[in-house]
Amino acid sequence: MSLAPDWVKQLKPAEPQGSDILALERGRSSLQADKMALYLFGEEKLRRRRDVENILKNDPVFDKKNNYFDGRVDKFKTALARAKRMRQLAVKYNWDDMDVEIARKLISEPDPYGLHSSMFLITLRDQTTEEQKRLFLDKAEAYIYIGAYAQTELGHGSNVRGLETRATWNPDRKTFTMHSPTLTASKWWIGSLGRTANHAVVMAQLYIGGKNYGPHAFMVQIRDLETHEPLPGRHVGDIGPKFGYNNMDNGFLLFDNVEIPHVNMLARFARVDKETNQYVKPPSSALTYGTMTWVRANIVLDAGATLARGTTISLRYCAVRRQFQDKDAKEGADESPVLDYTMVQYRLFSCLASAFAMHFSGQAMMSLYAQKQEWVNKNSNIKGKPDVGKLSSTERGPAPEEVNAGADILADLHATSCGLKALASITAGEGLEVCRRACGGHGYSSFSGLGTYYADYLPTLTWEGDSYMITQQVARYLLKMVRQVVKGEKPNNDATEIIAAYLAKADLKTGKAPPPPDFDIIGNDADLVKAYGWRAAQMAVEAWRRRDVEHVAWNALLIDFWRLSTAFSQYIVVKNYHEALQSTAQDRKLDSTSIEVLRDLFRLYAFYNIENFGLEFLASSAATPKQVSYTRRKGVPEAMARIRPHAVKLADSWAFSDWQLDSSLGRADGNVYEDMFYRASTSGNNPLNYLTLDPRADSKVLVKVDRTPKRAQAKL
Repeated sequence: MSLAPDWVKQLKPAEPQGSDILALERGRSSLQADKMALYLFGEEKLRRRRDVENILKNDPVFDKKNNYFDGRVDKFKTALARAKRMRQLAVKYNWDDMDVEIARKLISEPDPYGLHSSMFLITLRDQTTEEQKRLFLDKAEAYIYIGAYAQTELGHGSNVRGLETRATWNPDRKTFTMHSPTLTASKWWIGSLGRTANHAVVMAQLYIGGKNYGPHAFMVQIRDLETHEPLPGRHVGDIGPKFGYNNMDNGFLLFDNVEIPHVNMLARFARVDKETNQYVKPPSSALTYGTMTWVRANIVLDAGATLARGTTISLRYCAVRRQFQDKDAKEGADESPVLDYTMVQYRLFSCLASAFAMHFSGQAMMSLYAQKQEWVNKNSNIKGKPDVGKLSSTERGPAPEEVNAGADILADLHATSCGLKALASITAGEGLEVCRRACGGHGYSSFSGLGTYYADYLPTLTWEGDSYMITQQVARYLLKMVRQVVKGEKPNNDATEIIAAYLAKADLKTGKAPPPPDFDIIGNDADLVKAYGWRAAQMAVEAWRRRDVEHVAWNALLIDFWRLSTAFSQYIVVKNYHEALQSTAQDRKLDSTSIEVLRDLFRLYAFYNIENFGLEFLASSAATPKQVSYTRRKGVPEAMARIRPHAVKLADSWAFSDWQLDSSLGRADGNVYEDMFYRASTSGNNPLNYLTLDPRADSKVLVKVDRTPKRAQAKL
């Protein structure tokens, strides 16, 4: 049903038409967007994306027309219907984990099965014994057990060691008692737990004989499998509306002395011996936090896609949108495309460059995580437990962030994932807001496709470790690396390599800084990477000096630690990006035009950060004042000018479909204004337009006439 008269439907936007504008934009560039997409994602993943999208688009459960109009309860019901339908389709078409993840990204909203298919299943796969896999994992993978990962509490989030929920070992009954001793022990923010999950992996402090052995994971049933009502001793529910993420039923959970069997403690790495009642500790504490590491690695990869989504929408819209005349243009000249303004380019092209940078680092992170899992499995003993003697074995080869074999891959992965999680999530979250504001007033409309997506992404900056707090983990790791080098140990990973290179020219006794390294950051990309490494190494050594030599309090160094983590993480990102370009050029994976455009984006990312962190590059002598000045006067502007003709095609190369973006502003055909007006007035989906109100202040009537069509509830 449409409320718009025919004469309104016949109106067209003023010339030039958006479709013509984007056609001209694409015609300016020789970049082959389809080949760039193949390079970024691979033929197999793109094919699967097309296949999965065709299935979803033709299924009425995934109709997106009411996405921007529904209230929270309807959003949740629709999300649950879609989650169930997705599971049915996965069974019908034999989808694997990649297909399911592709479908979830295409739908582009949180869903009540999201934490089950990620953190819950990952934990059960990684941290259970073979017996527990048969008991728990098989039913979870069959979606009989629907699970949540219950770690965060009302009083504690990132500080896992401070969790208050208790699991007390009962030696006489060979069971554990789960208990919430305080209100702040309530599990809180737990995705899928509010109304959906019937089981949870619960992180709780393990007590044996009155002694606390720290947080461990326990499998606990929360609701009855038939009635779905909470079981005795469990108080569980939804935590209420949030800033975003309202398709998800984030929940709370309290226990009142709930007894669970011995087998419910996830025991691949740590356990309580049933016969002796003794605690058997894990060979490395890092092994017990594999789920968080996996999530952090995914966050880094997703940050690239998140920024790419925002920039795709804003770049297309800013190419279509015309505002004002160029101040130097002749009188009577047409309005200029917003994308031609260098201030817009400065904001959006830096986001685009960051999207590619995070994509390459995300791929490296996922490769490192996969290598860690493969290595742990390979070096497990007959009972499936990792051999503590091989955690730093020289038998394995170097990881992506290492130069020699023998470094502790768990420590490397943990530190790198913490640092890159912080950098990537902050970059993507703040970048989405930059993209929204670059779209002007229309960016504030839900139809832009940016607002809801931005609000749903924001929790990423906090969960799996607040993105400022976890930088302490990176600093702790780098301090350890400096101590190893100072002791004379041979560099065995990327961190110790750059620290050793710096200390080789420094005077530790006097604290005198080494002479400036004279990197050619303007003409040599390899030197540009070295400059980032030198800056990070200098800051690591300075942090070591202040902590170990001057004995400055840890709390007084937190700001320095955050800066150090950012510097080291930016070095890793720049290094990964440069290595990806080198590999691409050597293997001839792309044509010369595409490689040059990627190189321009690489240099824009590197120069943009030198410009914004110039004081650190100067203080460390990684760059000279003249070089820092160059990045601002020429480096960044010249890179932007070279990228400008390819901007729209670079957005196209991420291969987002209109159905996935669900954005008026980001339409691939450029029909921005038609789509925005259609959604508001012509489609008949806007419920407020069906109400005739009585606005008189002295009238008790609010709605005089309600013509809202009856809407069918979401159903399968």
